Parts: sequence; structure tokens; C-alpha cells
Amino acid sequence: MKRFFSFLIFFCITLSGLTSLAAPQYDAKSVLLMDSASGAVLYEDNAHEPLPPASVTKVMTMLLLMEAIDRGEVGYDTVVTASERARSMGGSTIFLDTGEQMTIDDLLKGIAVASGNDACVAVAEHLCGSVEAFVDRMNLRASELGMTNTHFVNCNGLDADGHVSSAMDIAIMSRELMKHTDIFKYTTIWMDSLRDGAFQLANTNKLIRFYDGATGLKTGSTNNALCCLSATAKRDGLHLIAVVMGSPTSQARFNAARSLLDYGFASFAAVTLGTEGEIVRSEKVSKGTKPEVGLAPAESTSALLPKEQISKVETEVSVSPLSAPIEKGQVIGEMRALLDGEEIARCDLLAADDVPRRGVFSYFRTLLQEYMVL
Repeated sequence: MKRFFSFLIFFCITLSGLTSLAAPQYDAKSVLLMDSASGAVLYEDNAHEPLPPASVTKVMTMLLLMEAIDRGEVGYDTVVTASERARSMGGSTIFLDTGEQMTIDDLLKGIAVASGNDACVAVAEHLCGSVEAFVDRMNLRASELGMTNTHFVNCNGLDADGHVSSAMDIAIMSRELMKHTDIFKYTTIWMDSLRDGAFQLANTNKLIRFYDGATGLKTGSTNNALCCLSATAKRDGLHLIAVVMGSPTSQARFNAARSLLDYGFASFAAVTLGTEGEIVRSEKVSKGTKPEVGLAPAESTSALLPKEQISKVETEVSVSPLSAPIEKGQVIGEMRALLDGEEIARCDLLAADDVPRRGVFSYFRTLLQEYMVL
């Protein structure tokens, strides 16, 4: 279904002439723009080539950590003891010392904000016992997500033979990480500190301060990878992912991401079909203790379209005649969004409340009330 929506988006772009808009400008080996809600690719260039991802690797490290938190394996207040291996990491670090103890909360801050290679090793060893075991889990998770052009060798993105990913794969794992909304508490930090204010942090992602709506996600740069970035931003109901790989300078990667995001926000808009739990209409119910029941979408549903097509979208609700008893959460209809007669989104409609069947005494009481009125 998502592939169909992606195809429909590009079909609509062609029809509406949006392909004539100025394309994003970038100096990079590979770029990709994705809508996080649908997974639709809005723009790409050489997006499947395996390239060194540098510290954008840490998106997967953070994803595995957030999933471990969700499973209850660790908490934000869990204390981790740094090993000699963590201390020995080069590149960007938060200067962990052997035996130093730090909470998951602070380590996550060190990874997301300062791109701490040592913090990644400390987390990896705590979760899996060794970096090697953690990297195995990274590769397994990549496989589960369909990241076909990715192979991890380490948990932090330092240059290593065979350590590669692609712009498409980075967008896929970025999108998965974004489902854990607590991550934005870290990736949107501009400046902070560790060790009771003794160690200052400044976000390596300059878009956080200088791009409207920026929410993350991770920078990276090494000699082999050059400058990379997974940039996320949210405006007007759209949450976009712009991936840039192999830019010659740090500023070039930010310029590329900004151009991609600007293109996405200028060209597309989200059509919301329904919000989970929000009653969209009521329907009559026969033989029930209540005359009607509210209908609510089973899940929040939206479709991404070129802006020129938004006014053409129509909504259609289908509900069969309802008769009690009805249970809360029961599927009792569906709602569809249509563009020129073609379905672009669909969601089930659920009963918002229980509606028990009326008993004999209830019918008798109703008849009596009607007789007294007469």
C-alpha cells in the first residue's frame, strides 16, 4: 500500500507540473528526501549506492538504545560504567574515563548532541556485553528494516573497511528512530552540559538553531565519508527526512539538506483523513439503548500530495445499517480519501462506545412514554 501511495505521489507530481519546479541544489555524492509519515520518497539522487556513513551510523545505535528502553532493559536513569575500550576511542568524544559512571540519559545526550564515539561504545557494551555483539544486533536490525545496502562494522561510524550504508537506508533507519518521539528531547538540544556543568555540549547539527522546524537528527564526517547528515524538520503537519552523503564541506551538507527540505515543504502538503480516537461523525443505531454511536478512526491516517492537488481531495464514509449490540472498538465502517476518483488513503472506523441491545422492559418503557404523551 505504501508503494502505491509513493507511486501515486509521483504520478500526481507529473500531472500537476511540479516537476518543473526548481530541483534541490546540492554538492554531494548521494541525497534523498523522504516523508516520515508515509515513507514516500520525494526526491533522490544516487540514493542506493553504499557509501561510508560516518557518525550518521549513530542513528542505528540510538535506535537500538531507544528500543531497549521501551522493552524495559534499561531506563534513562540506568548507570553505565565506562570501559578502557570506551575511553580509548578517538574522534569526537565526551572524554569518558575508565571506570567513570554515567546515566543512559547523559550518554544519550552525549551521542545525540556531541556525537560521542566513547558514549556509543559504553552503551553498546552495557546492552550487549561487547561492541561486537552490539554490531551484530545493528546488522540484524538493519536487515529487519530492509536496509539492503548497509553493513555495520562498528557502533559509532569511524572509518573501517566494509562499513557502509546508503542514503535510502539511512532514511529508513532515521524514520524508525523518529517513531520513538523521546529522541527529539535529545536531538533538538542546541547547548547543554554533562558532569554537573563541567563539560559543555554544543550540537554538531547547526540546522537545529538555524533552520525553522528542525528536529534532528545526526551529523557525521570522516576522511573517507566526507560530510554526511540525516536532517529532520517538521512544519505544517509534515515531518521530512533529508539525507546527504559525501559533501565536500560541513557547510555544503547543511546547504544541501536545507535545499532538500525547502523543496519538500514548498511542494507537498499532508491531507489528514482522520485522527485516532477523534469522533468524525455519529450514526443511528437500531434496537440499542442509545439512539446513535460515534465513529472514530482506528488510527491516524494521512496522505502526502503535491499542494496543487489538495483542493481536489474528497472524503467518503461507508457504514452499513447498525443494529445493537455494538461493542466499543468494533469496526463498523471505513473512511476513504479520493483524488479524481482514485483512493489515496483509507482507515477503518470504530465504535467510540458500547451500545447494548434494548431489553423487553426498555421497549415497554418507551411505549408507555409514547402513550402518556398522546
